Amino acid sequence: MHIVLHESVNSSLLNGFEKYQFEHQALPEIDLADVDLKTLFFNHELQSPLLISSMTGGNKETAQINRVLAKVAQHAGIALGVGSQRAGLEDPEKMAYFKVRDVAPDILLFSNLGAVQLNYSYSVENCQRAVEMIQADALILHLNPLQEALQPEGNTNFKGILKKIEAICKKLTVPVIVKEVGWGISFKVARELASAGVAAIDVAGAGGTSWSEVERFRIKDEIRKRVAEGFKNWGIPTANSILEVKEGAPKVRIIASGGLTNGIEVAKSIALGASLAGLAARFIKSASISEDETQNLVSEINLQLKICMFAAGIKDINTLKLAKLKRI
Repeated sequence: MHIVLHESVNSSLLNGFEKYQFEHQALPEIDLADVDLKTLFFNHELQSPLLISSMTGGNKETAQINRVLAKVAQHAGIALGVGSQRAGLEDPEKMAYFKVRDVAPDILLFSNLGAVQLNYSYSVENCQRAVEMIQADALILHLNPLQEALQPEGNTNFKGILKKIEAICKKLTVPVIVKEVGWGISFKVARELASAGVAAIDVAGAGGTSWSEVERFRIKDEIRKRVAEGFKNWGIPTANSILEVKEGAPKVRIIASGGLTNGIEVAKSIALGASLAGLAARFIKSASISEDETQNLVSEINLQLKICMFAAGIKDINTLKLAKLKRI
């Protein structure tokens, strides 16, 4: 997380939302005060379709950030995903780093594990433990083959993972979300995940934090550094990935993340087919400053989303889902 906060690690690709535009309505025929951001996800009412996305791992620094993010999510009525809980499963002393229910009893909360760990001795019992550890409402299994391949210590056996995800979907007591970590989900993978029974797909497309760049800063070997550098423009831009997942898995809920920075991009992601929109890096950076800074960021994004909808003549999130964007 230190690298994300202090180094330039963005993808050289844009997230794709710059290619889409709402049609401005000079006569919106609605009152700004009546624009409603409320939405449902997994039968949980949210005050806006905003997710503080998974990024924080398991150490003392991120433990404090997790609590700040959880307090803000509780206050704002939005969703929160924690980072990989592997550290907490393997070291009981680190479990506390992820526990936030005491400060956020009502939020929609997502647990998180790497899907590849299902090939490295993890089972449905480990997944259930991760969920119970933080009293989560759903489990995210993240896909990160490129990141693992760039890590000298990476876990790179992805054989048979789809069948194991399917088994988790059948046995776990909460819904399963599958997400990438910044390179997007394709039509093919979306169709396979839908057939496996996942409840939602987080596209986590290209255009934001590039974990190949993060790994480049971590790597000591100069050859491996240059190998990592070559992947700075790798991946499916987020907007493109939303459309691919929508086509490949039309009955599966979509979460948009990957380079989103503001309320207008949140609105565009919902209009393209997502049900929630997630931001990670901006929230991590604000939470490292203060809780007030993070609350202000939520207010900024929500206000921009609300004004965007107003200027496009859209009164609520269900109407936003039906809105047509112009490709420019």
